[in-house]
Amino acid sequence: QVQLQESGPGLLKPSQTLSLSCSVSGDSITSGYYYYSWIRQSPGKGLEWIGYINYNDRTSYSPSLKSRTSISRDTSKNHFTLQLRSVTIEDTAVYYCARGFPLYGLFLSWGQGTQVTVSS
Repeated sequence: QVQLQESGPGLLKPSQTLSLSCSVSGDSITSGYYYYSWIRQSPGKGLEWIGYINYNDRTSYSPSLKSRTSISRDTSKNHFTLQLRSVTIEDTAVYYCARGFPLYGLFLSWGQGTQVTVSS
């Protein structure tokens, strides 16, 4: 059974870069044609898809966040990372990593989520 676990700093100041990691256990991130996404939920709002990296190392990002976002992976550590540059208070959210098929709206496995707060 695949498991995902997010890690990273919980508090940032405006203009800093958010870096989060998602460790994957129970399967290789290069197998099975899966896509690995980052998703967030801000207070009082719905889920927002940020972007993905797939089994073939291809990436795609939400148009609204594309200019500030990078997703990469380290196959030796079986994890993938999110970088969100120039954060603002509006980036405060619970950030999730998930595995599935985002093009079909299917997210089959989720991490537990990690709270990120941006505050001066």
